[in-house]
Amino acid sequence: MKAIIVSGSVASGKTTFSKKFAKKNNYEYVDVSLLIKENKLFDGYDKKRKCYIIDTNKLNRFLTKLIQNSKKTLVIDSHLSHYLPEKYVKTCYIIKTDLKKLKARLEKRKYSKNKIRENLDAEIFDICYEEAKKAGHKVRIIKT
Repeated sequence: MKAIIVSGSVASGKTTFSKKFAKKNNYEYVDVSLLIKENKLFDGYDKKRKCYIIDTNKLNRFLTKLIQNSKKTLVIDSHLSHYLPEKYVKTCYIIKTDLKKLKARLEKRKYSKNKIRENLDAEIFDICYEEAKKAGHKVRIIKT
């Protein structure tokens, strides 16, 4: 079985899209943030950025097993999902949003100015899209 992955900048609308898409198609929604915490798929905590330091190899091994053992198509929601090997992915959706909306969402989450700048830069330079293409994924862009 192959999964559908949903990636994009933080606060771009991945979760909203993923949940609706999974429900509409009778797929299983997977919240990677929750899996990371529940299964300790991190190497530590970055106090400056206020986020976990993710071991993407460990995360990919975990997600690969999840995909292989699933009887349903999974919709994997994470800005790290595009790191999955192409052979496990049916389609990669990259979620994009207007920079002003993105900045407002990040400010609402009370992100630091540096973290906001970092995430806006990721959106401006299409980091998730470029990395997904480099990984060989069939990419579709969704604008929210």
